[in-house]
Amino acid sequence: MTPRSTAAATTTDPSGAGRDAAPGTPGPGAGTDGDEGTVVRNNAATRWFHAATFAVTAVLLATGWWLRAGHEGRPSVIARLLEAPDTEVHRRAGWLLVVVLAAGVTLGIRAAWTFARETLRVDRGDARWLLRWPAGALTGRFARHEGHFDPGQRLANVAFVGAFATVVVSGVALTTLSGGPTFATMVRVHRGATYLLTALVIGHLVVVSGLLPGYRGVWRAMVGRGRVRARIARRLWPSDR
Repeated sequence: MTPRSTAAATTTDPSGAGRDAAPGTPGPGAGTDGDEGTVVRNNAATRWFHAATFAVTAVLLATGWWLRAGHEGRPSVIARLLEAPDTEVHRRAGWLLVVVLAAGVTLGIRAAWTFARETLRVDRGDARWLLRWPAGALTGRFARHEGHFDPGQRLANVAFVGAFATVVVSGVALTTLSGGPTFATMVRVHRGATYLLTALVIGHLVVVSGLLPGYRGVWRAMVGRGRVRARIARRLWPSDR
């Protein structure tokens, strides 16, 4: 569901002006200390899709948890800003999430296929990578893996897709049903999927925030121009060229 990432790289010449290197190949300055080259990990379409999904999901979770806490009669900050009840903001955010995800799949069909293929791949050494992940997260010395995503990212992708799909399907059901046993079941399903999605988002934020030393600097892959230092890219995604 995420548009395909690019593998273009850029280097910095002595004059300070950036120039494009061959796609997927770090330039002459890459991997050195100081004036280091950068790799474009994600293209603009991927970054915009990620930003839109994050923004809508943030509103959805914020209003959902506000309502879950029993504050339906007390407008949240978001509700006051949008001048609408939290229930209505939550409902609209849910439908907007449907639009964003559907656009990501349909407009970026090739990217969606690549995302699915890379997420579902299984390689020798994946178990070793997962076993060494705790140490790698603290030291930055990860085991080598193949493919665009590391084994941990693949598991997270599966969990995120499952959580989003469940939240969307159950949410749509809740807006179209008016009561009965099916409605009650969908409430429980929606609530459970929300718990899972919340945990995944928190875990994702912990990783990209740099709290784990092994992932410091990785946030740049989805922010700004999507450029990550070449040495960080080689360390985290050694076979992604």
